[in-house]
Amino acid sequence: MNTRARVLILTASGLLAATAITGYVVNTHGAAAGDSPTGSIDLATAGTILFRDTAPGPDFGHVASVPAARPDATPTVSSTLCDRFYAAHGTAICLQRGGALPATYATVLDHSLHQVRQIKTAGFPNRARVSASGAMVSWTTFVQGDSYLADDFSTRTSILDTRTGRLVDNVESIPLTLDGKPYHAADVNYWGITFAADDNTFYATVRTGGRTYLVQGDYRAWTARTLRENVECPSLSPDGTRIVFKKRVNASANRPWRLYVLDLRTMQEAPLAEEHSIDDQAAWLDEHTVVYGRPRQSGGDWDVWSVPADGGGEPRVLIHDASSPAPLGTDIGP
Repeated sequence: MNTRARVLILTASGLLAATAITGYVVNTHGAAAGDSPTGSIDLATAGTILFRDTAPGPDFGHVASVPAARPDATPTVSSTLCDRFYAAHGTAICLQRGGALPATYATVLDHSLHQVRQIKTAGFPNRARVSASGAMVSWTTFVQGDSYLADDFSTRTSILDTRTGRLVDNVESIPLTLDGKPYHAADVNYWGITFAADDNTFYATVRTGGRTYLVQGDYRAWTARTLRENVECPSLSPDGTRIVFKKRVNASANRPWRLYVLDLRTMQEAPLAEEHSIDDQAAWLDEHTVVYGRPRQSGGDWDVWSVPADGGGEPRVLIHDASSPAPLGTDIGP
């Protein structure tokens, strides 16, 4: 069976799965709605930062927002409950754990955070992204293991085209060219997709043979090729010229990663001023600043931090008690 045939079958099966489990997240949210929300959130509101509230209490895990100009303001908290979240241009993706076996419900939401489609997949929530246009959605789950530091972890990464309904349940089917040669291996794992403005080009991490690579993918042609080694969880800048990523700088579990920015025009990379080990897919607040979740050294709580993208300056806390930052720019619309 060829790749296109498999994709068509996955599209149909995804629609059936969505029909079978529709309402899972809605029902869960409804049960908690009276305890937590302080207002409604609209993804058409430009100049805001959405995030997952991690403050202890009834708001924990709910999607919240603050004005980008006043990130220290009291957040508006929605009834939407997620383990991982991202949004852009009127579309959001909410990942939530559920079921007796390790499973994730990937729920696509509209600009009012109302459910549009829901897909059940194996594993635990890990990464989530929406293209700048809101058309393309991707998510990654840990199917085996729960850390990129383990040798035996396994991931599943999916892509959904919201315009056509086409679902690629696992991008491992994509033909891969590694170092200029066609490559096939049983241990190939992809994660952390980020989309270009054309909604066709995408970047991701692939791991095989104990090494990680930045790959560039072509969605319509359904091909991928490696560009560079030791790049994880890429995130493309708004102008499409740079990628912020986490780089493995330590072989041990002690501070293994550091954030870097890669210039795609020159393929030159530079470390950012954040020296803590960051295990997150950073996002771009604007052309000059990146944001990311960073756990506190004690207590296991998270905050959203920001740091200049040019390697200068200093990291600073942007939003307390927060993770999964999703900045909404000035061109956002439903």
